[in-house]
Amino acid sequence: MKEYLITERQGEGEITEKKSRFIAHVIPVNTEAEAVHHIEQIRKKYWDARHNCFAYVIGRNNEIQRFSDDGEPQGTAGKPILEVLMGSDIHDTLIVVTRYFGGVLLGTGGLVRAYGLSAKEGLKHTHLVKVCEGVRFRLQTDYNNIGKIKYIMAQMSVTAVEEYGADVILTIEMRAQESEQFCSKVTDATSGKAVFGPMERIDYKEKI
Repeated sequence: MKEYLITERQGEGEITEKKSRFIAHVIPVNTEAEAVHHIEQIRKKYWDARHNCFAYVIGRNNEIQRFSDDGEPQGTAGKPILEVLMGSDIHDTLIVVTRYFGGVLLGTGGLVRAYGLSAKEGLKHTHLVKVCEGVRFRLQTDYNNIGKIKYIMAQMSVTAVEEYGADVILTIEMRAQESEQFCSKVTDATSGKAVFGPMERIDYKEKI
């Protein structure tokens, strides 16, 4: 699968351009209904602002793309925001830029620049995650070998949910391309005593 970026949590950034305030909200969304809900919430919060312009992309292949200039000259607000998302290959994300007019006209070029910079500023204040092909599986081991396995996990930056009973059961999610190497190392370190469950293909989220 093609790797791409998503936003993990909401972020907010602000710029001032010729006395106009541009406040960018970056919000992770999985559906169009979510995006519409967040847009309406921001419009209510900033009811006294001149414009609340937005763009969002949803889907692994950006199947849904929407933008709005919300009263700004056509092509000067929503489209520049959308181009920031598309140019950065960021998916499942909504950006709403609220503008408080400062009394000075920016012109078409100035608006395009200001909305694009606002979107980028908002992205600086959020956290991006890379989505790539991954696997999920369970690994069962006795207490004598758990230390060796955890050492390998630390070396390869692998994390797991741990369950302790008669044995230790680890539920592991990791990049698919590293799973063969990991399993081989664990098998060698435990002399084949570790038991691996079936692997399930998942979209793995990797912090960057």
